[in-house]
Amino acid sequence: MADKDNSNWKEALKSTEAFNDFITSYFKDHKELTGSYDIPSYYEHYTVHLDSHDGIVITLVTGVNEVRGNATSTLPFKQKEVMSIEDFRNLILHKKFADQNMSLADVFQTVAGVPDSDDHKE
Repeated sequence: MADKDNSNWKEALKSTEAFNDFITSYFKDHKELTGSYDIPSYYEHYTVHLDSHDGIVITLVTGVNEVRGNATSTLPFKQKEVMSIEDFRNLILHKKFADQNMSLADVFQTVAGVPDSDDHKE
């Protein structure tokens, strides 16, 4: 099913209406998409959902994991990005994500600014 979803979103990119229908349907079925990136000293967590008024809402929470022996810890930083479905479609088209072997979750992760977990293994 994941392969079907992967090809469907790429096919839907070809038209504004098809992509809008795909994203609307996707979030009816999934409600939200979540992901995270964690290394011993740093973390990023994101959620993506579709708001009927605002469009696609990406919430990113980043922070520094407490280091042993350090009594103070940094509060997490929360950032929210809002974009229309069409702006998201254009972002994908201009970044040429559709030409790569990426899932929709990979694209949301990239848009949220979360590094690929394979890039920084410790």
